[in-house]
Amino acid sequence: MSVRKLKPITPGQRFRVVNGFDAITTDKPEKSLIAPNKRSGGRNNTGKMTMRYIGGGHKKKYRIIDFKRDRTGIPATVATIEYDPNRTAFIALLNYQDGEKRYIIAQNGLQVGQNIVSGENVAPEIGNAMLLSSIPLGTIISCLELRPGQGAVLARSAGAFAQLMARDGRYATVKLPSGETRMILVTCMATIGAVSNSDHQLLVSGKAGRSRWLGRRPRTRPVVMNPVDHPMGGGEGKSSGGHPRSKNGIPAKGFRTRSKTKQSNKYIIERRKK
Repeated sequence: MSVRKLKPITPGQRFRVVNGFDAITTDKPEKSLIAPNKRSGGRNNTGKMTMRYIGGGHKKKYRIIDFKRDRTGIPATVATIEYDPNRTAFIALLNYQDGEKRYIIAQNGLQVGQNIVSGENVAPEIGNAMLLSSIPLGTIISCLELRPGQGAVLARSAGAFAQLMARDGRYATVKLPSGETRMILVTCMATIGAVSNSDHQLLVSGKAGRSRWLGRRPRTRPVVMNPVDHPMGGGEGKSSGGHPRSKNGIPAKGFRTRSKTKQSNKYIIERRKK
């Protein structure tokens, strides 16, 4: 993993920091594992804008990722490490011994030619997927399930990782990337190692146009809007917008929106950092 700082040959390149992509081994995806990915532009099925500041951007094809890792006991070889335009992490193409091919989220340190496997009684090595009941305590993990068989939903973005802290009966205690500590069933699957592309947070786009390539339109600050457009709009000159809140009037910056009666609250041991 490395980053490159570009020479300032144009104003947009002056502060630009790009990924070195030295972990990437090919630029051609596996054709059998890509699907069309239609853009919505932030509109719903009636054509009405329901999400602001979305639209445009480069055309992408979706890579079908195996989040379940349900091919237990069948060894697979890492064929390539690839870039995925739909996520911040890199992905790895696996060739299973029976000929099937699948994409997975690549872990940091995963190498082409490496053999990985998923199942109950496998070695806790980088890239292997195991049940939380089999993983040694203190291990760095990623791509966690919340319900058995659901597929990975936690710690999937670039550089993210969780840590297995303890086990007690049916539940394991896991410290999540947000800082939250919660209980997860030991029959849930997780992958050993942190997610790849940890340098993603160091990148600098350099110009506004690159946000447009990614499908992000310019975001208008609520303070400069009119009262009809936002609760923080209005006023003469550069007057501030009062208490920070959303377009619907829900307070921001410290206001807790999580329901106090939510069923899964009992599994949270320590809330995430503010």
